[in-house]
Amino acid sequence: MKENIKITFSSAFEEDVHVGLTTYPKYLLSKYIYDKKGDKLFQDIMNLPEYYLTNCEYNILKDHTTEIADIFKSDKGFDLIELGAGDGKKTKLLLKELVDQKVNFTYLPIDISENVLEELETSLRSEIPEVEVKIQQGTYFKTLEKLADYNSRKKVILVLGSNIGNLLHKDAIDFLKHIQTAMSDEDMLFMGFDQKKDPEIILEAYNDKTGVTAAFNKNLLARINSELGGNFDLNSFTHWETYDPETGTARSFLVSKKEQNVGIKALQLDVHFDAWETIHTEISQKYDDPVVEWLAEEAGLKVTHSFIDDKRFYKNYIFKKQ
Repeated sequence: MKENIKITFSSAFEEDVHVGLTTYPKYLLSKYIYDKKGDKLFQDIMNLPEYYLTNCEYNILKDHTTEIADIFKSDKGFDLIELGAGDGKKTKLLLKELVDQKVNFTYLPIDISENVLEELETSLRSEIPEVEVKIQQGTYFKTLEKLADYNSRKKVILVLGSNIGNLLHKDAIDFLKHIQTAMSDEDMLFMGFDQKKDPEIILEAYNDKTGVTAAFNKNLLARINSELGGNFDLNSFTHWETYDPETGTARSFLVSKKEQNVGIKALQLDVHFDAWETIHTEISQKYDDPVVEWLAEEAGLKVTHSFIDDKRFYKNYIFKKQ
């Protein structure tokens, strides 16, 4: 009789890597791209001319800052809670407007990367010292459990950068439901959704010719090497991007250029790759109004306002409870 051996893991990273690389087809979770090097590479991506998302959302906030601030503010003040705050470049436009209007609010930026949060806090002290800021490190879902605790006054939840696009629709609905559950009737959700558009524009945004996106994607393998004792040869894998204009789903893969075995000491694991076998690393979903309204309705939310950039590439929506 074969004995079932239970594997124990010392971290969620170990467990997720083991599960992903022993599943067929293989996958790795994109959240693990973000360490200090991954954070820097993502900043570089956001500055690429091909990566239109950042500038489109920046321009929406720049052009509609006063209107958005007027919608957000409350007589009793409010808490501005940002999930996945990053470097705060876009949010600072709104923060400056709120400060200029002398609005009573507290800014609570949340990110999985402590490094990014510390840099954001430092920059805010220098650029907008009037802002009361309380940084919080953690994942979205752990943070969502605490959102309901902020119930003494209105809260506005920010999710910029089309981060929801990293979730399949069923997971996006679950995510929105978690937010909806933590919201009171006066609370608002302000969220960015990248829109469907020319497929070539989307492919170029996630597969730049300079190779920054490829290096970003491969940082998953670099982390496994440095933190889990892996021996991935990064040059033996190529970054590949696909986009389905019908479903609006862009998918990122790492593709093994040859048949090879990769060892990971911390997991006591030997992973076999056939030539041209893939590791799925990320999805980036694109949307239109009917899909956004359907997601909202499924989650018990309704769209109350929307803002679009001049190119009509990107849209920010405001939601309230139904």
